[in-house]
Amino acid sequence: MSSIKIIASSLFLAATLLTGCSQTPTKPAAASLYDRLGGKDAITAVVDELAANVGADSRINQRFAKANMKQFKANMVDLLCQGSGGPCKYKGDDMVTVHTGMKIKDDEFGAMAENVVKTLTKFNVPAKEQGEVMAMLGGMKGDIVNR
Repeated sequence: MSSIKIIASSLFLAATLLTGCSQTPTKPAAASLYDRLGGKDAITAVVDELAANVGADSRINQRFAKANMKQFKANMVDLLCQGSGGPCKYKGDDMVTVHTGMKIKDDEFGAMAENVVKTLTKFNVPAKEQGEVMAMLGGMKGDIVNR
């Protein structure tokens, strides 16, 4: 083999090795909250349990006495699914429209939040994911309380 071919082959090999070594390994994309919660079936199970917990909570169950619980649960599933990065689309009214005239108090909002945490804990949802769910729902407080 001629010395030019050897040098060219060596340079090509060196460039290939250096390029491969200089590339930053790709980090796998982080799973969405939706995926970490277990998807729509898991969210549906959580919402079903949440509705039962709310129904048993005398601090807030009167707020749901005349509610269409089937519709409430479907909307809540879609809200959590969409808000956590899932494929669902929330089709209900915005939170201001839904809660205007209800005059929900801070302590009632807090009771609902406690029920969410209780439910997530029952399903062994890790603290990080619980925090993300609570931040999502807590961000709606201004649209819900004292309307």
